[in-house]
Amino acid sequence: MRKRELLKVSALILICIFGLSACKKNVGTPEDNALAEETGEEEVQEEDAYVFGFTGIDMENPYFITLESAIREKLETEGAYSLITKDPASDPELQAQQITEMIGEGIDALFLCPVDWEKITPSLDELKEADVRIINVDTQVKEMDYVDAYIGSDNREAGYICGEDLIGRCPEGGTVAILECPTQNSINDRITGFEEAIAAAQKGFEVVKRVDTNGEFEKALEEAKTIVREYPDVTAIMCGNDQIAVAAKTAVNLSGLDKVIIYGVDGSPDIKKELKKANGQIAGTAAQSPISMGKTAAKTAIEMLTGGDFEREIYEEVFMIDKDNVDMYGVDGWQ
Repeated sequence: MRKRELLKVSALILICIFGLSACKKNVGTPEDNALAEETGEEEVQEEDAYVFGFTGIDMENPYFITLESAIREKLETEGAYSLITKDPASDPELQAQQITEMIGEGIDALFLCPVDWEKITPSLDELKEADVRIINVDTQVKEMDYVDAYIGSDNREAGYICGEDLIGRCPEGGTVAILECPTQNSINDRITGFEEAIAAAQKGFEVVKRVDTNGEFEKALEEAKTIVREYPDVTAIMCGNDQIAVAAKTAVNLSGLDKVIIYGVDGSPDIKKELKKANGQIAGTAAQSPISMGKTAAKTAIEMLTGGDFEREIYEEVFMIDKDNVDMYGVDGWQ
């Protein structure tokens, strides 16, 4: 009998203890409410821990390496953000596959430089279906309605200032070869701007050859070798970016030519080093800043995900770097 009474008393005590615990309010010091404080911190961390993806055109290209590094640095200094980077190596099919992988890895937003501005469309649709925000960087996709924000340079102006510089150097006109890449709209715009400029010249310029380099150094080198064999007196070679311009310069050097005028676009350290050479064939590069572009893209993405205000389209300034002003920008890094 006593044993049963003792059990009843024990049960009553336990009920009272649990009842008091359930009714406890968050009062007193943080130590009194340790569990509640820890839960709050976890919720804040989960809210802030956005995952971003980055897919550049080719991560062997120093331009995209610099762009990705600028984005990563900005994200790391702004909060508990992480960045998944994949290298499509100039392959649109591989880029599509990697985007699917990143969606599966839980990205909230993607920094996208499309290898092919048209073939990327199914991936854009897939990203929208997965509710992943799209920050299109550097070169535009064809279907811009999918994009939440675009950050790039004024690429048409970049080509235009190269054309203007050529007119100043060759007021009597001349022959021109173009090394382009139709799958990248940034390069398309640069070539368009260049052609618009030389079309306005008083003396005519004739485009004698234009070839698709796929944006790759090796292909650009082979095509440039062919050009200088077929047209040893070509006046100038306009290149879609600095990597292609380095290939053109290499081909010209191998052919023993010293009068060809070469233009690039980017403002890369390699091209700026060439501009420092007394007898180099590089006339200039329409410079952009992957560092500034990357930081702007990261800031835009953060504002987008956290409910802040952001601009849907941002165009960074471009400017000519040549032998006369290259010392202002240095040759050891990007501007």
